[in-house]
Amino acid sequence: MNVRRVEDLGPGERRALFERDAGVDAVRDDVADIVGRVRDEGDVAVREFAEEFDGVTVGNVEITDQIERAYEEIDDGTREAIETAAENIREFHEAQLSEDWRDDFGGRTLGQRFRPIESAGVYAPGGTAAYPSSALMGVVPAKVAGVEHVAVATPPADEINPVTLAAIHAAGADAVYQIGGAQAVAALAYGTETVDAVDKVVGPGNRWVTAAKAEVRGDVAIDFLAGPSEALVVADETADPEFVAADLVAQAEHDENASVVAVTDDEDTAEAVAAAVEEQAGGREREEIIRAALSNDASGVFLARSMSEAVLFAEEYAAEHLSIQAENDEELLERIPSAGSAFLGPYSPVAAGDYASGPNHVLPTGGAARIVGGLSVDAFLRSTTVQRVSEDGLADLGETITTLAEAEGLEAHAESVRRRFDD
Repeated sequence: MNVRRVEDLGPGERRALFERDAGVDAVRDDVADIVGRVRDEGDVAVREFAEEFDGVTVGNVEITDQIERAYEEIDDGTREAIETAAENIREFHEAQLSEDWRDDFGGRTLGQRFRPIESAGVYAPGGTAAYPSSALMGVVPAKVAGVEHVAVATPPADEINPVTLAAIHAAGADAVYQIGGAQAVAALAYGTETVDAVDKVVGPGNRWVTAAKAEVRGDVAIDFLAGPSEALVVADETADPEFVAADLVAQAEHDENASVVAVTDDEDTAEAVAAAVEEQAGGREREEIIRAALSNDASGVFLARSMSEAVLFAEEYAAEHLSIQAENDEELLERIPSAGSAFLGPYSPVAAGDYASGPNHVLPTGGAARIVGGLSVDAFLRSTTVQRVSEDGLADLGETITTLAEAEGLEAHAESVRRRFDD
């Protein structure tokens, strides 16, 4: 990788860095056709798309009975790792739970209650890599929230990765379907002869999955539209270039469209990171994917004139994963409010969050971290405000309510208050 200076970036280069998209527009029409067929034809369309896109003949669409068997058959070390990750994820999300509350506001007893949605669908990607971690990240917070029915869709295969199935079991899913891509989102959203429709669809996926979530949004709730993985490392002269490079290569491993960036105010660090990335990318099992991601226009190593310029760069980038490997990491974090998840210090690799530290790895991409956070327990909860107004409390508010109601031309609203005090 070559080191580029932030100050030298042209308009086109800045657009590539700061206006990233998930490539949804290129597949939107095809996805609309897929979604429409699944909505209208149900399991027939699901099976045909499995043949066409996955090269798999699907017999039983539902495979819930396979997950417990997979959990029992995997090796002890893998099972223990799944359980440890699940427990850490569960513990973190339990800390997010909101409690019902009520308080007195002078004649008004006001509050809020929280109740889970009734059903949720989680997409657990497959394809070029299996993602048991995504099953944990989607199912666990839903079950912590109290969702009664949580279904998982994962792409079909001649033999679905048993670790993914085991993770689905450990997370506590209630139903599992072997359906992939846009057709999985459609099946969860609208239901089929086999699949029960859900209230909300969550989880990461490729551009086909993302486009499908955009297509069904409105008929069913979704979490957000997430694209390929992203990581941005803010480093100073105290950072270990080998650590920084390792984090970039790790995230590049996800997808050839992944975006990985390091920005620093120290020239020696920038050059060392670029060299370490080249060295660490070599000989990897997924080297072709890694090198494709490293060559993306939205990837690179950048030299800033100051740490303030590096911070402005990071805030404008609004990364899915923000790693700060610098002496004053807490101070820098306060200056970068836009990030999906932040990793502080040299021993907080992004991979920790991908798998087992506890916070969710389903995160906003493409700069969406400026306006939305990652998947959480809140995604599966509904809040209801509650109010009880006493006679004295309404009397105190009466003139305010009637004045505003009449100003809006809603005379019956005003009368609904006055009538309560008519002799």
